[in-house]
Amino acid sequence: MTRHWSGARPATNRAMNDMTVTPPRIQDLIASIETARAGLLDDARPIAVERVHARGRLSARERLARLIDEGSFREMGALVTPEQDDDGPEASARARAQTPADGVVVGTASIDGRPVVIFSQDFSVHGGSIGKLGSAKTQRALQIAITRGLPLVMVLDGGGHRIQDGQDSRHFAHANGMFHNFARASGWIPMVALMLGAGFAGPTNYAGLADFVVMVRGLSTMGLAGPALVKAATGEDTDNMSLGGADLQVDRVGLADLGVEDEDAAFDAAKRFLSYLPSNSGAERPTCSDGAEASRIDDAILDLVPTSARKVYDVRKVLAMIADRGSVFELKPTFAGNLVTAFARLGGRPVGFIANQPQRLGGMLDANACDKGAHFLALCDAYGLPLVSFIDVPGFSIGSGAERTNLGRRSAKLIFEWGHLSVPRISVVLRKGYGLGSFAMSGGRSFAADACFAWPTAEICAMSIEGAIDVAFRKEYERAPDPQKRRQEMIDETRARIGALRAAEGFGVDDVIDPRDTRRRLIEIFAQTQARRPNDHPPKHRSIVPI
Repeated sequence: MTRHWSGARPATNRAMNDMTVTPPRIQDLIASIETARAGLLDDARPIAVERVHARGRLSARERLARLIDEGSFREMGALVTPEQDDDGPEASARARAQTPADGVVVGTASIDGRPVVIFSQDFSVHGGSIGKLGSAKTQRALQIAITRGLPLVMVLDGGGHRIQDGQDSRHFAHANGMFHNFARASGWIPMVALMLGAGFAGPTNYAGLADFVVMVRGLSTMGLAGPALVKAATGEDTDNMSLGGADLQVDRVGLADLGVEDEDAAFDAAKRFLSYLPSNSGAERPTCSDGAEASRIDDAILDLVPTSARKVYDVRKVLAMIADRGSVFELKPTFAGNLVTAFARLGGRPVGFIANQPQRLGGMLDANACDKGAHFLALCDAYGLPLVSFIDVPGFSIGSGAERTNLGRRSAKLIFEWGHLSVPRISVVLRKGYGLGSFAMSGGRSFAADACFAWPTAEICAMSIEGAIDVAFRKEYERAPDPQKRRQEMIDETRARIGALRAAEGFGVDDVIDPRDTRRRLIEIFAQTQARRPNDHPPKHRSIVPI
């Protein structure tokens, strides 16, 4: 006999089930989530945090607290838990305690009132290495930054891929889209990398794609592999600082932009860098009214640039007097010191200054200076900062040493970037404007400057006067009764033809200006120019970078 279920339960069974299964209250569920979240905070991990402090570092969350506006942080992915063999809430709780947030704290916040996306690697979790879920979180952060058009700030302190996760092709063969998205983000959103500890492998690649990189001297390291892997692969014995400390990566190589004394100085540098830039390349540049009046410069500026081309001076003092008070922020100040690159403000609006520095190599352009200048031009152009080129250049470095640096290509890269600018640009010849070096600093009509000025101290010609006389007229002056006297006469005759007035007579410059009027003239012209010029290149898909 077939029986059919009626769909009804005996009343006694229903009552029994109602008594044994009590639905949780929403308040209890919220409390359980908050308990799990609280276990991720520094107060719940005193031993791990103390170990970080013992290494002279702040914890990942302490760093965020010092960098961002109080109360602005909204964390994402805090509760992620790496896979474990056992299931159940107790196993998950143990996994969270062992690898809180999978080693990276990710979220949105504000810095000086402006929204940003930020992540901070946690060295106390597997040495800050990048796990599966930690990687997914940083990828998510970058994607959100791109989608919302917000700056990305990366606080980096750890190695590359977590070896425990990476040695499995089932996982690693997938790779991920992080570097693809870095390339997409470049020039769209400002990206800052703060190297605050070990930064070998992946974090170094992150920094290499960032717009601004800061290291702490004596604490931070960068490089494609750490000492242990270098030893295993090549047999070379080295240590962290020799391999990738700030003395190398900031001062000698220029991979990082700034070396500072402590973490707080790194946070201040990041804030200041972002203060000059819009949130994205389509947003308005931030303005500041402090010291923004377009007044005439003090007479003291007349004594800064010697009339003798043989005497050196510090061009940074010139820039400081032209810019809004206290607004000059130099990038890469200890790398390629023969070229100064700096953000500044004119009339409250951010601009970029690029200037030859006579104190180093006479302001000559070598390979490192060309790299530094080319990157700076691209940075300013990406985010809409008008450029001022202050020219005092004797030319490019020459000789066999210069050729071994591939200067032919690297100088072409600087020239290439001038030819791709869309922002307004003005050139001011302070003193020497010699040869192709003058072209590479946008002198004269070389790159369609919005204005070309010269100071009365300017000397503009194809090469150094002495060199020109020796190359072109040696035979002539050696035939003279007094060769050295005739050589000096030829030098003096030539010098009379290279001054600022003669350059204006041939309309190679728009005007010869009183140095005291420089600030006022720059502000006036930038107030008249369009934010960007229309693209005047042929209908090509892209240009090819020389190197």
